[in-house]
Amino acid sequence: MPELFTWEFASDPYPAYAWLREHAPVHRTTLPSGVEAWLVTRYADARQALADQRLSKNPDHHDEPSHAKGKTGIPGERKAELMTHLLNIDPPDHTRLRRLVAKAFTPRRVAAFAPRVQELTDRLIDQFAAKGEADLIHDFAFPLPIYAICDLLGVPGEDQDDFRDWAGMMIRHGGGPRGGVARSVKKIRAYLVDLIHRKRGALDDGADDLISDLIRASDHGEHLTENEVAAMCFVLLFAGFETTVNLIGNGTYSLLTHPEQREIWHRALAEGDAELLATGIEELLRFDGPVELATWRFATEPLRIGGQEIAAGDPVLVVLAAADRDPERFAEPDTLDLSRRDNQHLGYGHGIHYCLGAPLARLEGKAALATLFTALPDLRLAANPDDLRWRGGLIMRGLRTLPVEFTPRQN
Repeated sequence: MPELFTWEFASDPYPAYAWLREHAPVHRTTLPSGVEAWLVTRYADARQALADQRLSKNPDHHDEPSHAKGKTGIPGERKAELMTHLLNIDPPDHTRLRRLVAKAFTPRRVAAFAPRVQELTDRLIDQFAAKGEADLIHDFAFPLPIYAICDLLGVPGEDQDDFRDWAGMMIRHGGGPRGGVARSVKKIRAYLVDLIHRKRGALDDGADDLISDLIRASDHGEHLTENEVAAMCFVLLFAGFETTVNLIGNGTYSLLTHPEQREIWHRALAEGDAELLATGIEELLRFDGPVELATWRFATEPLRIGGQEIAAGDPVLVVLAAADRDPERFAEPDTLDLSRRDNQHLGYGHGIHYCLGAPLARLEGKAALATLFTALPDLRLAANPDDLRWRGGLIMRGLRTLPVEFTPRQN
């Protein structure tokens, strides 16, 4: 059996996942944190597990030994009283909260936000286009979704760099000490509570931002509590921005290392082929997506997945990266094919916990990759692919840096 969760594994986990799919599709392993969990790697099993309501999102169902206490969620969220969000709750609370949040997170809002995403994209590229080189993670993929989510939430411009710093702490410490993330979580929580208080007092001013809409959201007279608003904003930041960082970073890297597919992408841009651009984004999500493992689930009763007995209280992790390269579901799964049509990947989940922010992430990813390759058509890697380092961590998959070179743009 291949070794899991090493730095070498992080660089290319797909051969190990192929071995697991074939030999141990539902495999119990000890994670680097010391927590024991089941890994689900085949597409059919993964899709079943993601929709199985016997697998709870509530960590209270974890039959955890003392050494595993507090190691199965976002670091610091419990102490910061940010647990009441969509990644941690089940129906009927999940149904109620998602319905209320959906009132604020509408397709209309996402569509109306497109010009702002394009403006941010153009501005960030302008800042490095004349230099002839950049680190696309630090200079582009990271700041774009941070500033976008800040604008969407209604974070004042003068506070957005603080958010950028806190988010940077989350990414830097994602594979290391949990304390660094927990400190950032604490700062974000304090800021969000203060901002919610300020916006609650200014609702009559007609503010058009997500926090104000969350405060207004109600269902039969029932409003979100202050903790629910803060937790929802927090999870949009924590779960939302890094997935988009990785979509942009992984997607750019995939195009740069697959010249024939890059030519297809350039042709789609030149011809304005919206259909191919759309299928291309979906294929980049499938091929090397931003979320490697779905967030934690816990068996509420004994059950079977893929013929394997799972005990009540056991943690279950669905390996999206493995499922999305299952040859039983996808033809030539290890081949990047931007024109792939039959592509019901699991990159944003499945079932009632399907990612609420997926339309926004797709919008940002498409704007970023379309504008980047149009503005800098000779973009190329400035490092050997073997020398690039991927961030450690359990849930997300993304590059630490992505150094590139290009012909400097004349202003």
